[in-house]
Amino acid sequence: MATQALALTLELPGKVIGEEQRSEVPGSYALPIAPFDGTGVPSRATEGAIDQRAYELEAPGLTTLAAFDPLRAQVLAAGYQVLFECQTQVCGGFDFRFGIEVIPEPKMHVDIGDFRFLSAERDGEVMSILVSRSQASTFLQVTRVTDAPLPNLATTEVVDLSQSNVEPVLLADPETAAVDAALDGRGSAVLDDLVFASGSAALTAGEYPSLAAVAAWLEANPGATIALVGHTDASGSLAANVALSKRRAEAVAEALVATLGVERARIAAEGVGFLAPRATNQTDAGRQLNRRVEVIVTSVP
Repeated sequence: MATQALALTLELPGKVIGEEQRSEVPGSYALPIAPFDGTGVPSRATEGAIDQRAYELEAPGLTTLAAFDPLRAQVLAAGYQVLFECQTQVCGGFDFRFGIEVIPEPKMHVDIGDFRFLSAERDGEVMSILVSRSQASTFLQVTRVTDAPLPNLATTEVVDLSQSNVEPVLLADPETAAVDAALDGRGSAVLDDLVFASGSAALTAGEYPSLAAVAAWLEANPGATIALVGHTDASGSLAANVALSKRRAEAVAEALVATLGVERARIAAEGVGFLAPRATNQTDAGRQLNRRVEVIVTSVP
């Protein structure tokens, strides 16, 4: 690994009172390069030595801009070129936050109404910075990917791929597989097959494989808990839509309990109204996409 890649240090805008680190060599990281586009966060696949660190700083009253700007200046001074940067709603708000890789709470807290993000590159090395805050602390996550060639593993056994002693298995339902992978991977999933009429908290009658997938994931992860977050289109006032979105999340929670036997105590239900759209509210199709419920993993055993 180049000496330059090892030389980066950051002066943090506060005293470190909490720290968490995740390392993987070699590993992969989806580097965000654009805001949430309605279906996901555009990213660049990167591979190498992954070093991801979260810091809680004792910095009461420090704004995210005041914390972010000096870090950005240090990144530029170290020779990095900024690929993408954004703030809260420009990033995509809730959808951007849950579409990127973040060290779980409480080590890395992200206020979905107040955060800033930056990704940058230097001589093949990439990094990202995520800054947010709580009432008393500033939270910072720094992710770096530096060069780490794959190990040269010696051959220990030769296998004949034309022969198989493994019994064939049935492939999982695509919806179940997608929800399961999303919950295991990024800790959240959109329950895309749920249908709500405009202005209604009731699920349209029908079968919903995504709910069965959530129930199956909870059964496979005893002790885990989830939050259901409801979203609406932009028809009506914010207060009314926040209330409606919460009732939609509660309706989904009750469906999981009543039809699939999930323990109610493992499910929280919240709503954010139309504050985190994933499509335009100017068309019927866009409004239909915005009327949704997302599931978020809140704890695992």
